[in-house]
Formats: sequence, C-alpha cells, structure tokens
Amino acid sequence: MDKPKILIVDDDPILRRGLNLRLRANDYETAYAIDGVSAIAAAQKERPDLIILDLGLPAGDGFSVMERLQQNANLANIPVIVLTAWDSLPSRVRCLNAGAAVFFQKPVDSGKLLGAIRTTLLYSN
Repeated sequence: MDKPKILIVDDDPILRRGLNLRLRANDYETAYAIDGVSAIAAAQKERPDLIILDLGLPAGDGFSVMERLQQNANLANIPVIVLTAWDSLPSRVRCLNAGAAVFFQKPVDSGKLLGAIRTTLLYSN
C-alpha cells in the first residue's frame, strides 16, 4: 500500500524540515511548496492526499491557495489543514468556511497535528 503523501506549504525552511522529519517518521511521504503560486503547481504535480498550509505566504496567501484549490475540480477534494502563526477568530472562521478541515496556530503539538492528519485522511477517503 502506498504511503499517504502530504504537501507542506510554508515559507519557513526550519518548519518545513521539522514537519518533514515528523511526517516521514510516521510513514508519510512529503512534498513542498514555499509560496502561493508554487503550492498550486505542486498540488497538480504531486497529487497529495492532504495539504498542510500556512496562511502567511509570499506570492499569494493561504486564503488564495484554498480558493484556487476549490476552483480546480482535480484539486478541490484534497483536504487542507491550516498551520499558521495568525491567531484571530476571523482568520479561523474564514479558513473553515473556505474548506479547511482543521485550523492550528503555530507552534502546534506534534501529537495533535499527527492525530488531525490521521483523522482527516481517514474521513476524506
């Protein structure tokens, strides 16, 4: 059985590296994008099972990425977990209304994130 693939969309190289290590240690494949434009291209190329998305991205924020994912029939069903430093109720509500499965503020407990990934993947299939 193939390992689930997770696309990490974040411009912070330290966070990407840390997530990569945690996810690979838990039997997930990973792919990366560092901005809003490359996120859509990577989603089209990699066909991930799930996307972990930051909101504060160069070249298109996370909200625009979610909007563009929803507008593409081939990408609209990929679940998104938002992982961001932004902490406001309006941002949280906007993300969930835009289709995000889960919203976390950085820093996030690894166990909680991994649990959310497992649950989201289980219910998205």
